[in-house]
Amino acid sequence: MTHPPDKMQKIAVFSVSAGAGHVRAAQALQATAEKWYPGVEVVHIDLMELVPKLFKAIYADTYIKVVEHHPAFWGYLYDKTDREKVDSALSRLRVAVERLNTQKLTKVLRELAPDHVICTHFLPAQLLSRKVRKGTFSKPVWVQVTDFDVHALWLHDRMSGYFAANDEVAWRMAERGIPAATIHVTGIPIMPVFAEPPSRCKSATEFNLDPNRKTLLLMAGGAGIGGIGELAERLLRLDRDFQVVALAGRNEKLLATLQELAGRHPRRLFPLGFTRVIERVMAASDLAITKPGGLTTSECLAMGLPMVVVSPIPGQEERNADFLLENGAALKACDAGALAYRVAKLLDEPKELAMLRRNAERLGKPNAARSVLDTVLGLGGGEPRS
Repeated sequence: MTHPPDKMQKIAVFSVSAGAGHVRAAQALQATAEKWYPGVEVVHIDLMELVPKLFKAIYADTYIKVVEHHPAFWGYLYDKTDREKVDSALSRLRVAVERLNTQKLTKVLRELAPDHVICTHFLPAQLLSRKVRKGTFSKPVWVQVTDFDVHALWLHDRMSGYFAANDEVAWRMAERGIPAATIHVTGIPIMPVFAEPPSRCKSATEFNLDPNRKTLLLMAGGAGIGGIGELAERLLRLDRDFQVVALAGRNEKLLATLQELAGRHPRRLFPLGFTRVIERVMAASDLAITKPGGLTTSECLAMGLPMVVVSPIPGQEERNADFLLENGAALKACDAGALAYRVAKLLDEPKELAMLRRNAERLGKPNAARSVLDTVLGLGGGEPRS
């Protein structure tokens, strides 16, 4: 059981809204503190709210457009920046631009006066590393890597500690010069509800699903494999007994398309818009079809939900997919036909599906956020690397 600190503590968690995962990890730390740490206040700050609109458009919005429409180019950039020397011209230019556009950071730190800082994105870690090195900020700064991989942009000196998704990421951090004693294997922070999964039967009933039928959770389409509507239609052509929950999020046009398709496949397709209870949908499911983002896959693993991963972004998502495949918690589909084949095979061979589930359960770290906060507050937590 977590014991509260001796005095009120304030933790500032800095994320960047370039993709949802960094923000969700920060929100998970905040929610976990509210639930389990009565003597701790966690304040979440999106660094993109502190920079000029032009910089935000270039830094965050452009990232999203590149990974969606030019994934191969993003993969090239990911590999190049992972190999580039710290003193390269590109690195010096990036540092100059970032310094120019993040002047409000100093003001926010002064106003908040946090006892600790946790970064769930490499940009605030980079900026704070510079401040610690110059002596303009003296509080502990911790870094939470949000994928099953580590990129050079995350690694900076003068950090109090690093939180890794698994032993391999911790090993690679040490190989790149991070002091081993400061690296802690905690997993990736996810919301506390994933540590208390609801029952399958109750969850299925909530979404009008049959708890006794195999249930596929369709969460992703993408470049090269097709959108969710196309994937749902292809899966529904399989001559097997199953039902599909297809998530449309806030995309009303997609939701309407799925609803029209559901009308042609009654009691087989269940479209769902934006939901704040994804853990209940997962609890009712037997297999997730998803892109391998760090947060989404961590949620699935915590629920013991096996995956078929599709459309990984070159770079971090490909590394996440490799981790899942190597550890037997997922299969990978390169196109819609391959997806249909994988799903049919798993439905025909329940022992293989059960094996994937056991491996997912083994890898899951539902209490990662508590491990992080325990470590930051000096209450124990993730094991340091030796």
